Amino acid sequence: MEETGSISQLKEASDARFLALKSGAFDTFLHHSDMGVAVLDTELRYRSINSTLAQFNGVSAEGHIGRSVSEILPKLAPIIVPALQTVLTTGEGLVDIEVKGETPSTIGRIGIWKASYLPINDDSGNTVGILAIAVNRTIEHELEQAKKESNELVRRVLDGLFTFVGMLTPDGTVVDANKSPIEAAGITVDDVRGKKFWDCYWWNYDPAIQQQLRDAVESARAGNVVRYDVVVRMAGDSRMTIDFMLSPLRNAQGEITHLIPSGNDVSARVVSEQQLRYSEERFRRVVESTADGLIMIDEHGHILLANSRAASMFGYTRNEFSKLTIENLVPDSIRNQHVALREGYQAAPQAREMASMRELYAKTKKGDLFPVEIALTPLKFEGGTRILATVMDITIQKDIQKNLIRALTEKTSLLNEVHHRVKNNLQVVSSLLSLQARSVPEEAKIHFEESQSRIKAMALIHQLLYEQKNFDKVESVAYLQQLSDLLRRSYSNAFHRITMTVESNNESCFLSLEHALPFGLLVNELITNAIKHAFVGRDSGHINLVMERQAQSAILTISDNGVGLPEGCRLGIGGSLGFRLIPGLVDQMDGILEVLDFDGTCFRLRLNLAGDSE
Repeated sequence: MEETGSISQLKEASDARFLALKSGAFDTFLHHSDMGVAVLDTELRYRSINSTLAQFNGVSAEGHIGRSVSEILPKLAPIIVPALQTVLTTGEGLVDIEVKGETPSTIGRIGIWKASYLPINDDSGNTVGILAIAVNRTIEHELEQAKKESNELVRRVLDGLFTFVGMLTPDGTVVDANKSPIEAAGITVDDVRGKKFWDCYWWNYDPAIQQQLRDAVESARAGNVVRYDVVVRMAGDSRMTIDFMLSPLRNAQGEITHLIPSGNDVSARVVSEQQLRYSEERFRRVVESTADGLIMIDEHGHILLANSRAASMFGYTRNEFSKLTIENLVPDSIRNQHVALREGYQAAPQAREMASMRELYAKTKKGDLFPVEIALTPLKFEGGTRILATVMDITIQKDIQKNLIRALTEKTSLLNEVHHRVKNNLQVVSSLLSLQARSVPEEAKIHFEESQSRIKAMALIHQLLYEQKNFDKVESVAYLQQLSDLLRRSYSNAFHRITMTVESNNESCFLSLEHALPFGLLVNELITNAIKHAFVGRDSGHINLVMERQAQSAILTISDNGVGLPEGCRLGIGGSLGFRLIPGLVDQMDGILEVLDFDGTCFRLRLNLAGDSE
């Protein structure tokens, strides 16, 4: 309004004579106006210009005088000169023309002006000059453009965020919202703009959540910042958990003009927290449900954790445990020694299983000692290495062990006595047969001697069992050596001309009690048969026994260099009683007996030891 008034005043002044423009009043106006003002003659040369317009044009006021518009503003001349010529020709002024272009003061950028060109008439009404008035809008335009670009930048930034950002009036009406949550919900800005925030798509699926949001708006209107996690509805009726915040926005006077809602997707965090809670709960349940005591200590031996089983085992409460060190739980007699042992272990910790072969004791709150087994597990945390001790109270196991040892001792004594008595009884039977043999005819004595030999072979088994303190198996090579010695004594007359050796591959070969008895009887029969029949008519002979262990098999070879078996002789058919017993004895051992071609007689017995104890 001020600019229009000034222009009207100047228009009235333009009706005066040109020379009258040089009056003092006009000159004063010219040089004190906030607008750019210049006077041009009919040749469009500057006759007068104020400093404001001179500054706009980028040339000094003195540099304008006498020079034309085309000379001062060559890049704007194609725009300005035609307009000035129109004014000179028609005598009509042009008001509020927008002029854009580069001037010496705006090199490299576009300047913008609002210009008015008014004719200056003489007394006859002839146009003798032009009054040019210009208002520089360049800075204002640049500020508006910068503001526009800034707003667009902010909008692009906000729309590029997935974070929910919006603007509400203080009563909760939606003014605007950024792009990402709008698209994520499958809606448009028009679906929410102008609505109450709690009635929008994100919240209106649950009345409780809507009410929570109304309360949040009321609190924010009162100047408070509200923040909480909430589940919102997204596209396809899916759900998302967000960290929601509602903040008041104040103006320069401190008045609340808007409310700013914002939210971040924390679904992953919520899932992680749920998993963490589940993991912690699972760990707690495992720790509390284990039958053993669990105690965790730090590098100084302070107790950091103890489960309920440990509390009941030692008689302390959880609170009391937190004030103890591990040394409070060991016997007083080894407490100082235990500190050094613990520090040594913690210097190079490694998992250690239950020390079942060591006698360990722990001390209760009352001072009572009880036997334990302890396993140690180092656990690495950010704060350092912690040691988890698994403590097992073995009081019951110790009692059971004592009872088992006592029962085993009693059983051992009983078995020892049984085998000793069986051996003695067999010797009594052998002695009775020897006495009886004295009163029988000479041709019957041989049968008594054979029976005695078999009984002695069985008695030897029981003798080895109680001598070796092993009541379920017999070492075969040791048995063969003692049996051969026994047979040498029994047939001492024959062994003046017969030799017998026992060989092995130096591997232990144990026979179970079920195999040992038929094994002994079989060996006795084969050797006795060789002594009696292999060397008839000869001055000397040799019997060789070889016991070999091959994986899960045992091979016994009994050979002699005698006359060999009679032609047509078959095991188990005809011959002596012992010869007829041989197949039955082999079957009892689940063995295989072969008669081999040899310079004399050779028997090979193969036994499977897979079921025998080693």
